[in-house]
Formats: sequence, structure tokens, C-alpha cells
Amino acid sequence: MNTALKHWKEAATLILAAGHRLGPDSLSLRTPLAASGCSPQVSSGGRSHLPHRSRFDYDILLLKRSGKSGFMPNAYVFPGGLLDSSDFSSDWLDIFESFTEFPSFGLRSVRQPAETRPPIFATDRLKLGSPVPGEVALRICALRETFEECGVLLAVSKMAEKSVLKGSENAFATQQHNLNHLDSSELSKWRDLVNQNPSNFIRMCRELELVPNIWALYEWSNWLTPVGRYGTKRFDTAFFICCLQDIPHTLEDEDEIVRFQWSTPAEVLQSFQARELWIPPPQFYELSRICCYPLLNDLHSFAFQRATEGCEKWMPVIVFEDEHSISLLPGDRRYPLDSSEEPEVDKSTDPQQKDPQDSSALHHMVMSDPYTTTIQITITPKYNHLLPVVLTPTHDSKSQL
Repeated sequence: MNTALKHWKEAATLILAAGHRLGPDSLSLRTPLAASGCSPQVSSGGRSHLPHRSRFDYDILLLKRSGKSGFMPNAYVFPGGLLDSSDFSSDWLDIFESFTEFPSFGLRSVRQPAETRPPIFATDRLKLGSPVPGEVALRICALRETFEECGVLLAVSKMAEKSVLKGSENAFATQQHNLNHLDSSELSKWRDLVNQNPSNFIRMCRELELVPNIWALYEWSNWLTPVGRYGTKRFDTAFFICCLQDIPHTLEDEDEIVRFQWSTPAEVLQSFQARELWIPPPQFYELSRICCYPLLNDLHSFAFQRATEGCEKWMPVIVFEDEHSISLLPGDRRYPLDSSEEPEVDKSTDPQQKDPQDSSALHHMVMSDPYTTTIQITITPKYNHLLPVVLTPTHDSKSQL
């Protein structure tokens, strides 16, 4: 962990997509959206409508945080949590023994120049005393937290570990590489132990002869908590995405997480607009991007191919105008030049423009209340990422789907 950070705690989260069967009335709607105009391109409003939920052949896992939580109570979020010192432990070298000869334990190299990489990915962990590369530790954290919070264990049997580096482009994280030999009661016992002490995740992998499937997690984005938005807690979070062929068995932790649900991205956004659930801005933005691919195979192929491009550090800068909260994102004409750590309040109300020619550049979220959010974007996403589907606020959001 990077204990030198002043304002943020490092964290990792996992966008988990899992396939489901389409109903017979949906078979004619399985044309990929990419073929009908959802390829990344600059427009004043992105796509103007949300794909119908019947077009999706997969669900996304969301967990509802406890109302007693000290951070974003009652929010529906992706599984994830804080990095722990055990995620960087040298004990992992034994677990990953077959992969330590490969750079980053066999993870694909990112083409993004080192000087533009977000600090959470670029930090030299060896200089901080960890023999485990940051890209590996962040994925271990995301997998550990997913197991802790919902009981989904994404791991590879030692007997199958040699196959994980072969042909991963066309392979989902298939059935967690046949962990069916593990008794559910045994996994439940280990889950309790990992919840008690994160270092037990290492012990579990050693005793059950498992390797965390870090190779199934593709780098997706990096979000930082804005200043003063959610109390004093702030997080620098690496977002990963993973695609499963089928929905796995899920268990609530009955502590921080009070319920979970598998829903299509369209259903989640619909429920958000209908004020049936609340999702934080990063979840809203990422689900809006994911809506560009209603077919799991297309989403997986895109995520796999895009992951080696890298990503941009996004720390929203909040300004207030006409009773609206506006969350400025990098690339917006009003995004401040200095957004590192704690931008001055007066600077965010009168931001500096990077270039006079960028006067038309928009990249922000407008929130008139917690359930009414719109994305305004005219820029081309960096690192070959997706433009979000843009929702139009409506009092009858269900009529859109």
C-alpha cells in the first residue's frame, strides 16, 4: 500500500458481468449495438436513448451498502474495497510461483506511457517494499473483496493454472475454472475467515491449492473521490471488469452489504431514474458506458482489447450553478489545470481553460438531485474508451425501456 498518500486511501473494485439466457421474445434483438452506431465517436449528447433491457444477454452485479455504513450508506455499488497490506505480501510469490518469471505475473503490458499512467498504477511498489507488482496486488484486492462481500470466488485450480495464459482473448472466466470440487460450506467458512482477516485469503489459496484469477480482470478506469463530497473519506479506486459465462452463486455478508442484485445495465439505470435505488456517479457513468454493448461476448472482446491501452485518472471537481451540482471531468473546458489532491474552492468555481480552442469541450455530469443525473460530453474518450449512453431525465423513465 502507498501509505504516503495524504488525501486518499487506495482501493479496487470489480465490475462483474455474467451471462443469462435471453427470452424467446428477445432473439430478434440480439444485433450488437456497435453495428448500429454505438462505436466511440464525438457527439453533443452521445447516444440519445438507452437500449431496451431485453437486448442484454448479461447482468451486472450490484451490492447495496448498509444504511449504517460510514461511506455512501444505502448506495448500490460494484463489489470492492480498500487495499490491504496482505495484498502486497511476499507470501503471494509462493502462490504465483509458476508465474513469477513473467513480468507482472503474466498480465499483458499496458501501452500507455508511464508518465501519463494514473499514480495508483504507476507507483513503483518495489520501492515501497513490496515484491508484488501493483497491477497484481490491485487485482488481488478486487478479487478478495468480491469474495468477502458476495461469496464469488474467481480463482484457478493449481491443476489448471498453466492454461490461464493461453487464448484468453476468446475465453471468459469460465466457471471459475471448475472449482465445483469445493464444498459450499467450506467456501463459506473461508469467507468468514477472510472477512475477519484479509491475510486469510493467502492462507485459503495455499490450503485449497488455488490461484486468484488476476488474468480475467481487465483494467477499466480510475476514479478518485472529489473534495468534500462524501465526508472526509476519500478513495483512489482502480476499476476492473470481468465477464463470466453464467451468474455464480452469491452470498450476502450481512454486515456492510445488506442485499445484492443481478440486473442488466439498462434495468439499473431505469431503476435509478425511477428513484427505486441510488447509485453513485462513478457507477452511473460506467453503467452508461457499458450499455454500448448489450451482448456479453462483445463487451468481453472490447474490454480485453481496450485494457492494454491504459486509462486516465478521473477526480471529479464539483461546482454549483443554478441549484445544480456539476461534476467536471478531465477534458471539460472548465476542468482546472491543477486538480491534484485538493484544488482550491475558488479555482473550481472559475476554472482555467487549458486551451482557448477547447471552448466547446464538454465532459461533465449535471445533477439536479441525487436521482437526476445527465452526462454532457463532446470530447473523444482517451485510450480508446467508450462514450457513455446519455440518458434524458424523465418523470416516467420506465417508458424509455
